[in-house]
Amino acid sequence: MSTHTISILVENHSGALSRIAGLFSSRGYNISSLTVAETDDATVSRMTIVVSGDEEILEQIVKQLNRLIDVIKVIDFANEEAIEREMLLVIVDTSKSNRHEVIELGTIFHAKIASVAPASITLEIMGARRHLDDFVAMIKPYGIKEIVRSGTIALAKRRK
Repeated sequence: MSTHTISILVENHSGALSRIAGLFSSRGYNISSLTVAETDDATVSRMTIVVSGDEEILEQIVKQLNRLIDVIKVIDFANEEAIEREMLLVIVDTSKSNRHEVIELGTIFHAKIASVAPASITLEIMGARRHLDDFVAMIKPYGIKEIVRSGTIALAKRRK
């Protein structure tokens, strides 16, 4: 089983997302990450889907995606270099005695302070999935009050 990041350019019409998600669910695949936003052209949206599964079935899904009416272009980054990022916001328990440690740990991971309250600090961090996973593992012992994570966004790495 492998993980694929798939980027899909679609016409910005209602129902396009449900048709695309339906291809995955009809095959029994759980989408682990889904991000959708308009591109520089308001009539076109980019969907970035992260899914794990059997190579052959994922290949069939990509072919079927290409046949959907609303789909303009499909890129499976499994065989292509890509720049992938996620964003995370986390509210961490802090006191005066450990606030400096939490801020220092955030600095090591290039996190920004989004908000400070008397008993907590909210950190914002962006990076590759593994970078965020490592950050969460390190910050967890301090006490996570709340955490939210965006889906993956990705673009092909340009050579020129």
